[in-house]
Amino acid sequence: MLDIVPYGSLTVHTLHGAPILKKSLLFLLIFKYFQPWPLSIGRFSFIISIFLPSNVKKLILNGYKIFFFEEYSFSGIFFISACSSIPKNTADGCSIFSERYLWYKHAKKTEQKWGTPIYIQLAIIKMESDFDWLAKPQRLKLFKVIPYKRPSSSFGYSQAVKGTWEQYKKENNKPLATRARFKDSVDFIGWYTNKSSQILKISKKDVFRQYIAYHEGWGNYKNYKSNNKIILLAKKVEKQSSKYKNQLSDCQRTLSTNKSIIF
Repeated sequence: MLDIVPYGSLTVHTLHGAPILKKSLLFLLIFKYFQPWPLSIGRFSFIISIFLPSNVKKLILNGYKIFFFEEYSFSGIFFISACSSIPKNTADGCSIFSERYLWYKHAKKTEQKWGTPIYIQLAIIKMESDFDWLAKPQRLKLFKVIPYKRPSSSFGYSQAVKGTWEQYKKENNKPLATRARFKDSVDFIGWYTNKSSQILKISKKDVFRQYIAYHEGWGNYKNYKSNNKIILLAKKVEKQSSKYKNQLSDCQRTLSTNKSIIF
């Protein structure tokens, strides 16, 4: 039986008469940190076919909007389409958050915690990975043919390099944070832009200079004026952030209400 219970601005759906569900969700929670690959719809269907009654399995797979932790292995499990695909329209902030409502909550929390506007968070991710959670730099090629090593250790939504990511985890006491998790990625961006504000005295709303510091690093920031490539990239991020800002002004109130969570 599916009950609907008001919870603040959210509508919380709870399943009754299925005690096995609690054990199943605990099992899936363990996957949050120990599963080494994305939990696709096929794998998820197989798992719940073992741990859940058939009627509950059918309920889950047949289209109720389920927001359980987040979207896949490293970050838990996020089910609207029950997969960790890239949002359909990454150029539209409202479209992104309508597909991934928990992403909005994570981005909003980052804004409140670090002071980095949501539209700047999105613009940086758009430029860095285009919301591809497995994004990596293209491999270099030997003799223009043979695949070689990657130019950096950048990975995930934020394209953070390993060294800076380890610094972030240490300073924020987050040993299990992963670059393939949206929640951790936006928190990283908030942390980084906050550090840029402290170290380089850049306003958190100055997306042009914040992106340059993000891309070049705090040490190389001072040399950006002679780097036309980074200036062009920063202008693109600035333009995209302006679009996101305008888009979100039209839908942010809607995003804060009438959402559903199933536990």
